[in-house]
This record gives sequence, C-alpha cells and structure tokens, in this order.
Amino acid sequence: MPTQPSKTLETFDNPRPERDYHIHMEIPEFTCLCPKTGQPDFATLYLDYIPDRTCVELKSLKLYIWSYRNEGAFHEAVTNRILDDLAQATHPRFMRLTAKFYVRGGIFTHVAAEYRQPGWVPQPAVELQRFESQSNTRG
Repeated sequence: MPTQPSKTLETFDNPRPERDYHIHMEIPEFTCLCPKTGQPDFATLYLDYIPDRTCVELKSLKLYIWSYRNEGAFHEAVTNRILDDLAQATHPRFMRLTAKFYVRGGIFTHVAAEYRQPGWVPQPAVELQRFESQSNTRG
C-alpha cells in the first residue's frame, strides 16, 4: 500500500536532553492551496528548534507536511498552525518556523512564527574568531 499523507506527528526521545542544541530542517516542497482562488501556493519551510525531551520523527513530519497539499490556507494561518502542531507534539524549549512562499502576483511572502517554553532562557551565543593559517600568509 502506498504511503498516505497524515496529520499525525510522531516523536522520539531526545538523545541528549541535558544539552541545548539546535536542530535545523529545510523543507523545500511545501504546498497548499490559496483559499480564494484554489491555485497552488509553494513554499520552503525552515524549521529550527531546541528540543527538550522529544524530537520530531522525520517520516511523520514529511507525511504531515504532505497533508496540506489539497487544503486551502492563508500563508499566515498555515505557518502558525504548523508551528502550533509541532510545538504541541514535541514541547520544545524553543521553536521557530519560517515559511518562504514563492512569488504570487509579484509578491514574495515570508512568515516567521516562534514558540518558547515558559521559563526557558537561551544560553549566550559563542562567537569564535577565525584565524588564518600562517602557511597562507607570506611576509
């Protein structure tokens, strides 16, 4: 039987729950329908999150994203709905979903929505200085 789209998001245990670490996913094949015209809208979704106890399982995420293919949705609404569903399934420390919709009528639409676990404070970012190798410099 062929795989079918699904609204079920599966998770697995975070292998390092004691550590803040960043998971980044790019989903270049998101489609839904314009609720006004029924024409397809295409977007690349960028999912960034810091997991707490669970992570989203990739096959279920793929099938979940596929489930929007024949649904009418405004860009703002669908971005927030996907974020809400992912946050509810995984309860991350932090999650950001950015949807970059392709041009429609000469307009690109980018929507970013965030979720933060109550009380979570991110660790300060560490900036590392780049050093040139001495073998690349000649005196």
